[in-house]
Parts: sequence; structure tokens; C-alpha cells
Amino acid sequence: MGDYLHHLRRRRRKRPAEPETGDQRVAVIGLGRFGSSLAHELTRRGWDVLGIDTDARLVQKHSDVLTHSAVADCTDPEVLEQLGVHEFTSAVVGIGTDMEASILIAANLLDAGVPNIWAKAVSRQHGQILERLGVHHVVLPEHEMGERVAHLVTGRMLDFIQFDDDYALVKTVAPDIATGVPLGESQVRSRWGVTVVGIKRPGQDFTYATAETVMERGDVIVVTGKTHAVEAFAELS
Repeated sequence: MGDYLHHLRRRRRKRPAEPETGDQRVAVIGLGRFGSSLAHELTRRGWDVLGIDTDARLVQKHSDVLTHSAVADCTDPEVLEQLGVHEFTSAVVGIGTDMEASILIAANLLDAGVPNIWAKAVSRQHGQILERLGVHHVVLPEHEMGERVAHLVTGRMLDFIQFDDDYALVKTVAPDIATGVPLGESQVRSRWGVTVVGIKRPGQDFTYATAETVMERGDVIVVTGKTHAVEAFAELS
């Protein structure tokens, strides 16, 4: 184990790549409760999802919903290559119970050059190992549900919180279509059904938004409204 951890320390963590315009493909490895909920949400949002698991029963259960599915063991790097995962810009390791498999798969994805890798961790120690390995985003499912992570994987939202009554709070980048005019004149609420409640300009603190607030390109904003409405609004950014 000591030699293994030494090897992990030697890996350099690379910055995740910006999602390519129009590239909405993601591989979800592990179709348990976390992985399947994430995969279903990404599929619902129009992403091309490849779901992979070693359990044929789970793959069959979700195959009708997902774009593609496969029964495969991704601890073997040749399997990843055969499935074409190295061509994806995003991949999620949803395996948590088998820590060794999780780490091996994450390492294979890094070696394959996948630019945006998300991985589920079942403990802080597991998460620290994944981070040391170089995984770009480590998720603790007790804090990050699959549906929430799905919104973040798309790259349109910086944060997403959904409430029980189909109401959501989202942090995203101000879309060009709503910049340059005061919020009271932009018709954000009437056209998209959302309310801008906060705004952060680069180098400044968050402030409450008012009818006189003018959003500029690059501003980070906090938006609230019905889930489908804030999703649609974030897609404009």
C-alpha cells in the first residue's frame, strides 16, 4: 500500500477541460442507485449517456432509458478503449462499495486522457485517494445526490439545489441574452419564469439583485424558480 500511495502522489492533477460546445456525451460507470439516478437525469436533459456495469441485471434494467449500455469490467483499460470511452469529454465513476475497482477505473480514465472525470467516494479517505490520483471532481453521495451532480456535469450550472415542491436554486453564469439592461427591463421573470436573486461580478462580493441591477458578461448569478424554468434559463449561458 505504501508503494501504491507513493505512485499516486507522483501523478499530476490536470485542470478539467472546458466542455466542448455540442459535445454532450458522458460515460457513467456503475449503475447503482447513485450512478443510475445521475444517468437517468443526464438522459432526460438530452445527453448521450453510455451506462456501464459488470452486473448484467442492472444494465438490462436501465438499457431502455439510456442511449447506450454495456456489461463490462472497466478495471481493464482495454475494455475502456473498446467501448470508446477515451473519446468522451466526461466520465463518472459511480462505483463506491468496491474501493479498489473505483480507484483502478479512475486511473484508467486518467491514463486514457478523459478531460472531465467525476468519481463517487464512500468516505473522506476514499475521496482523498481519488483527489491525489488526479480525479477532477470527487463526490460524496451523502451530500451530492445523483440528480444534482447531473446538473453540474452538464457544465451549465455551478451549483444546483432542488426543493421538494419542484423549486430550485441555481448558480450559473449570466447569459448574454439577459445582459446590458436593468433586470426590471430584461423581462427575465416574464419570459423565462425565473428570478435573479444575487449577482457576483469578478473580483467583487455577492450582492442582492434589484430591478436596477444590470448583468454583465461573466457575472455569476443566483437564480430561483421552478426546476424546469431554471434549467432552461441556465442552458442560455
